[in-house]
Amino acid sequence: SVVCWFIVCFSLPGRELPPICSDVRQKQRLSIDTLPPEVKAPFPSDPVIPLRTKTTKEFQEDVERAVQSGVWREVREFYLTTFDSFIEINAAFKANGSFNTIDDSGVNAKFVNAVYDALLSTPQDIQKSVLKGIINSLLREWKGPRTKDDLRAYFILVQNPQYSSTSTYVIYAHLLRQIAALSEADHHFLVHWLKKLSPRRFRQPVERLLQFISTRLFPAEPDELPPLTKCSWWIPSATKVLGLFNAANSVSTTPIMPFTDFYNITLEHIDFMEEYRTWQNYGNSNRFSFCQFPFILSTVVKKAIIQKDSEQQMISQARQSLVSKVSRRQRVDMNLLFLNIKVRRAQLLSDSLDELTRKRCDLKKKLRVTFVGEAGLDMGGLTKEWFLLLVRQIFHTDYGMFTYMKDSRCHWFSSWKCDNYSEFQLVGTLMGLAVYNSIALDIHFPLYCYRKLLTPPTIPCDQNALVGMATATLDDLQQIMPELARGLGELLSYEGNVEEDFYLSFQVFQEEMGVVKSHNLKPGGDKIPVTKQNRKEYVQLYVDFLLNKSIYKQFAAFYHGFHSVCASDALMLLRPEEVEMLVCGSPELDMSALQKAAQYEGYGKTETTVRCFWDVVLAFPLELQKKLLHFATGSDRVPVGGMADLNFKISKIDVPTDWLPISHTCFNQICLPPYRTRKELKHKLTIAISNAEGFGLE
Repeated sequence: SVVCWFIVCFSLPGRELPPICSDVRQKQRLSIDTLPPEVKAPFPSDPVIPLRTKTTKEFQEDVERAVQSGVWREVREFYLTTFDSFIEINAAFKANGSFNTIDDSGVNAKFVNAVYDALLSTPQDIQKSVLKGIINSLLREWKGPRTKDDLRAYFILVQNPQYSSTSTYVIYAHLLRQIAALSEADHHFLVHWLKKLSPRRFRQPVERLLQFISTRLFPAEPDELPPLTKCSWWIPSATKVLGLFNAANSVSTTPIMPFTDFYNITLEHIDFMEEYRTWQNYGNSNRFSFCQFPFILSTVVKKAIIQKDSEQQMISQARQSLVSKVSRRQRVDMNLLFLNIKVRRAQLLSDSLDELTRKRCDLKKKLRVTFVGEAGLDMGGLTKEWFLLLVRQIFHTDYGMFTYMKDSRCHWFSSWKCDNYSEFQLVGTLMGLAVYNSIALDIHFPLYCYRKLLTPPTIPCDQNALVGMATATLDDLQQIMPELARGLGELLSYEGNVEEDFYLSFQVFQEEMGVVKSHNLKPGGDKIPVTKQNRKEYVQLYVDFLLNKSIYKQFAAFYHGFHSVCASDALMLLRPEEVEMLVCGSPELDMSALQKAAQYEGYGKTETTVRCFWDVVLAFPLELQKKLLHFATGSDRVPVGGMADLNFKISKIDVPTDWLPISHTCFNQICLPPYRTRKELKHKLTIAISNAEGFGLE
């Protein structure tokens, strides 16, 4: 067969392919945007390309004639010639003209699409001839420096739809290996070409790559593919090429597809902790780990890694405390194994701050909360109640730590100055403890806040190093202060006389505790007018002042509080959106999944009240479904693991049916009187969930 012949060719002496280039992350994210001058070497001169004049229209007419007549000779000749070498691929698909920008591949995309769209409908012998031609191309082109025409050929070949079949995987693997082994400068070009593909054309190779990785890990038939020991480079090559698509998606002005579509759910079934340990130990070597390419790991995997990592740190902390006691021949108290928080309800905030400050060495232990003067063991309910009450108090507008932005419906840091920022550190610690203890918080920060939390993702060794100073743009300000962002956008696009009509200087004013204070955006800013020439600088400095400099001390305390609990290499695997999901849960609701996972107390799942409840809830609009979830759990978001992780319970309460439903948010429990009709239940439930007091929002 074509594939067997290909394997023999690549097994001949002297035909060993160059090893895949190592992905040296050095525990940092791969940046494909900026390249040092030394990797921007000029391409070798292009070879002379034969003249091919067939147009897209002519090719499509050839295919139509072949379909009608059954005579495929002309189409067969085209495919046979075109895919026989990189030179012929360029002859067929290279557009006329010069290509001066990095975004222009010089490829006639319309023609490529037409040829590939027709390919899978041609007779089998034509499809086999294309594969054989690709083999010839790869055999000729695996060594030596690359020209830009070589890159065009790789760019075209990676879009081939034939790689959906496992029978082509040997050829596909060698193509991926050659692309993966290209230089960083070559990858830079490919990334910018890939981002120009249409969303559909972009998604297709991404899905093929994900399927290739999944099938290589878990083949449907044991003999379907060569032994894994003989092709251990398949998965690293495919993952690195997938990384080029991910980079293209990231550098695109608007993402071509959601970042979650790069997740490979199959990886939830491998030993991901072994992958994590490999990455920790060999992060800057040739040893492959999926953690080098975190975009492929789902939030479920990342959460599990963080939890396992935290468990190991908790166990280590507890063991150290235990050994210390035993070595001093002191009586061992099992409370040593926990972070024990004792608070009075009347002094909740001050007691919590004191306890966490006093026990900062125990933050990585399992959390256990006790309310002074109240009997009962903390089986999870008291811990969740402590979180809910603290969040409710801290984010209340009267408290002044955070400002609620009504237009964007989120909280932002108050810029008032004080002598002690320990309460901001408490909020950061609280968020870290919530992640470590798998508690979803009803906190509404903008996404930019989580980007600041990952700047940098681990605490710098230098204590004087700045933290949380993420690059701020007008789009970031739009998330928080949309009206101001709109005004600054109008300033940037204003066609008239900026200096005379706006009469602005590089000085801004902020109200702090009822007093208006001025701040220069640059030295002598009050004497520098804003003009058409410097307005971009003004906007950039103003945005940076609002989102970084004016709240630096508050956010630095918040950052250090969070990282005092969550200091882990695992944070480097996360995007800001994923940190938000770990802290707050996912906004995606699936009430059918909640119904399947629900538990019952006092009711059976087939009883009238329960059936009416689910009929009503499943018919609710999304807004009311969110209110129901908030009413029952204290948050309108879902844990990363899905609805099943909520442990949602419906209980019977023996009271008259004119009572409203009640909830115990600490236990994710809703209590229903025995309503007899759907109408009655809907009326009472809607009143209850629409008038319940929320946590964290006005």
